[in-house]
Amino acid sequence: MELSEITERLLAAKKEKSLSFADLENVVGRDEVWIAAVFYRQASASQEEAEKIVSALGLGPYVVRSLTECPVKGLGPVVPTDPLIYRFYEIMQIYGMPLKTVIHEKFGDGIMSAIDFTLDVEKEKNPKGDRVVITMNGKFLPYNKW
Repeated sequence: MELSEITERLLAAKKEKSLSFADLENVVGRDEVWIAAVFYRQASASQEEAEKIVSALGLGPYVVRSLTECPVKGLGPVVPTDPLIYRFYEIMQIYGMPLKTVIHEKFGDGIMSAIDFTLDVEKEKNPKGDRVVITMNGKFLPYNKW
């Protein structure tokens, strides 16, 4: 995945300031995963949110404009090669149909929204090795009949 010029600038400034996405969460008042999505141009910020991000990173006003534009979303049509991102692809290959079936059993014919959606990442201590806990929370949207 090639990074956009704006993403590269944002990440460089974040590194230079020794900030984490959790630090930016405290500045912006939005979740760290959402802020990371703005960095990678998978979400757009409001003017106020963009100004807070840009101010914290010490970047110029041209970046605010970029962060408020509607981005083109998605990784593209190819299978991801980054090992961590590929694992999510692999999870959907293996568990996608089982998840779909269980969701349909519980809710009926429809989908989970990726628009009315939150995503949280937590670290869970475990004697067998720390665990990554990911919580996806999306509104159920039934298919319409007409």
